[in-house]
Amino acid sequence: MGKIDKKNIDRRNFLKLLGGGAAVSTAAFYGCKPGNKTPTGVASVLHVPTDKMTYRLNPKTGEKVSLLGYGCMRLPTKPSADGQKELIDQEEVNKSVDYALAHGVNYYDTSPMYVQGMSEHAIGIALSRHPRNKYFVATKMSNFDPKTKSKEASIEMYHNSFKELHVDYVDYYLLHALGADDDYKERYINNGMLDFLLKEREAGRIRNLGWSFHGDQSFFDYMLSLDIKWDFVQIQLNYVDWKHPQGMGVSAEYLYGELVKRNIPVVVMEPLLGGRLSKLNDHLVAQLKQRQPEVSVASWAFRFAGSFPEVLTVLSGMTYMEHLQDNIITYSSFKPLTDDDKAMLEETAEMILKYPTVPCTGCNYCMPCPYGLDIPGIFAHYNRCLNEGNVPKSSQDENYSKARNIFLVGYDRSVPRLRQANHCVGCSKCVEHCPQSIKIPKEMERIDQFVEQLKQGTI
Repeated sequence: MGKIDKKNIDRRNFLKLLGGGAAVSTAAFYGCKPGNKTPTGVASVLHVPTDKMTYRLNPKTGEKVSLLGYGCMRLPTKPSADGQKELIDQEEVNKSVDYALAHGVNYYDTSPMYVQGMSEHAIGIALSRHPRNKYFVATKMSNFDPKTKSKEASIEMYHNSFKELHVDYVDYYLLHALGADDDYKERYINNGMLDFLLKEREAGRIRNLGWSFHGDQSFFDYMLSLDIKWDFVQIQLNYVDWKHPQGMGVSAEYLYGELVKRNIPVVVMEPLLGGRLSKLNDHLVAQLKQRQPEVSVASWAFRFAGSFPEVLTVLSGMTYMEHLQDNIITYSSFKPLTDDDKAMLEETAEMILKYPTVPCTGCNYCMPCPYGLDIPGIFAHYNRCLNEGNVPKSSQDENYSKARNIFLVGYDRSVPRLRQANHCVGCSKCVEHCPQSIKIPKEMERIDQFVEQLKQGTI
């Protein structure tokens, strides 16, 4: 087997490992020593209540929507008969949907583009086996491709969603992934699609019309300034993005606040920040476990998102049953976070952003470095100190001197000085061999800057 094939196989296995999402322990993800900790992704509580789901009231319809929403962007798959591709495992989807409905989850979010275009079909099969008044279905106008932007093609996509979902009305319909004025006008204004969708709402085939946001503040403000009554808006909200926005640089605190001013219900996406908030380093996990040892790490992020009263539902992509069970536990007899809890999560967010763990598995594909660096050794030492709480946030930290000494002395002992991060020249030859697609020179620069700050006492 050639080197490239080997790399691809390992990458696929690695991604399969990550596919466990919240169910994968931090130890497995970061290669920590076995036996040091228990999995942190899911709650240790086994009892999953069937009649305690928390609901929020839709102010327009008066309907009760489960605070936990079932996100269908990722669904369980299995190999096709010829082994050439992955197909949705319909039996597993049916089982999960049945379980979710039985435990009070009634909001299901999909799109024509999810799971290579198979999500609507699979969810339609699963939900249509139940009475229509037992669930709310949300789908989207996902007319991104130039072939789908015409009015005719967009209307065809719209009608096909009804066919795939086995419904004659959609409870929540979204203009999908709005982020720029030109794109919005091309997909919805110039082709007349917004007028079409507004008429469909008038006719009752769309019960609630909204949009999902992926842009900057000026575009968000523009959308809210339109003379259109939006029934809901879907935004990214989690305890990192609340004050420290990624991407376009608009905080979830601002987005939520502007929607509240206008009495527009909020649907939350990315409560786990792409899974990052279920895979914290050991030190941060220990802080959360000290406060509430019986709950999962992921549940803190879900509780944060659900603690805001104008949030109608919080979407979670629950590929595996343990994800679903853990989230049901979190949102059953839901307890909003206290101000002290939120302050603790803000400190956690600051640490996540300042000192992100490097997702190195020690596979050594990046080696040998042409300039002699011990790349896996550098990452291993940094991650180990981060997991043990020996990466101080500032010189004001109570254990600063101890942590500084442990990091610097340990660095010299585990990685010879001529092989440390300061010798990286940024050639990037290692990057193409990394199965995890780590931007190794950038991480080397970051770690080297941190080491220098520790040495100079300027952190």
